[in-house]
Amino acid sequence: MAIDTRATTRPSLDDMHLSSGKYGRLHRLLYKYGPGHGTLMFLPYDQGLEHGPRDFFPNPDSADPDYICRIARDGNYSGVVFQYGVAARYWPKYAGQVPLVLKLNGKTDIPSDAQAFSPCQSTVEDAVRLGADAVGYTMYVGSSAQAEDFKQFMHVREQADKFGMPIIVWAYPRGEAIQAKGGRDSVYAIDYAARTALELGADVVKINVPKIDPTNDAKAPKPYNTTTWTPEEAVQQVIASAGHAMVLISGGERVGDDELIAKARDSIHAGATGLIFGRNVWQRPYEQAIAMSQRLSKMLVEASAS
Repeated sequence: MAIDTRATTRPSLDDMHLSSGKYGRLHRLLYKYGPGHGTLMFLPYDQGLEHGPRDFFPNPDSADPDYICRIARDGNYSGVVFQYGVAARYWPKYAGQVPLVLKLNGKTDIPSDAQAFSPCQSTVEDAVRLGADAVGYTMYVGSSAQAEDFKQFMHVREQADKFGMPIIVWAYPRGEAIQAKGGRDSVYAIDYAARTALELGADVVKINVPKIDPTNDAKAPKPYNTTTWTPEEAVQQVIASAGHAMVLISGGERVGDDELIAKARDSIHAGATGLIFGRNVWQRPYEQAIAMSQRLSKMLVEASAS
């Protein structure tokens, strides 16, 4: 399938028509902190709520949020992503050294994802008071609870507009209907989720890289079920669907170093603005985490200039 590569050109701040508050905060994230050069590199740490402590087992040091803050600071990240409790107790001594993204909602993985919904535990006003430069919101596109999800997001968006706070949407396909149409990792599902986030008002969209699986893809609606995608075309497609919202590519579960770098490079070349890699970084010992962070930062700068 031919992709119009002009549609996947990385959007600029001017393309986004933002309020001065959102513009200023995003400008700091894109140019003052992290790799800079109009790129973003975030270190997410909401897995303690989303997955429980098991994600800390490969590297017990990672259970300490201070360990994450040090990696974010010394690894030259654009920002660290925390839930309220961790942000309030651990981030303040790093304020001014690494920006904060406050995650407003979250859930445990104990209930089934069949009716996935992520309730808010924090507000945009909390983010302003803590000194955050952006807020994060998980949206489960396709879940049978999406009507409640969309309504909750509407209130978050209203407050974000009021306070000039950028919104990063974790656009995640979930639910029984998604599973019946090819699964949450399909091009169809991620493409729809990316577009939904744009339509509902996301400033930045976090997405996973689609997985090409002919058996599952055949279950998707037309024309997805008859389209043959290369991995590169699939990434370009979902980034294009986010329009003038900036796109972050998720790292997901731990993979090999070369695979991680290739995934990051291909995503930036396809039009993504940045990366949001958590477990692939902080499940490593400190020195290895910093070394990987430096490789990712260098790659972002080089890829953004090409």
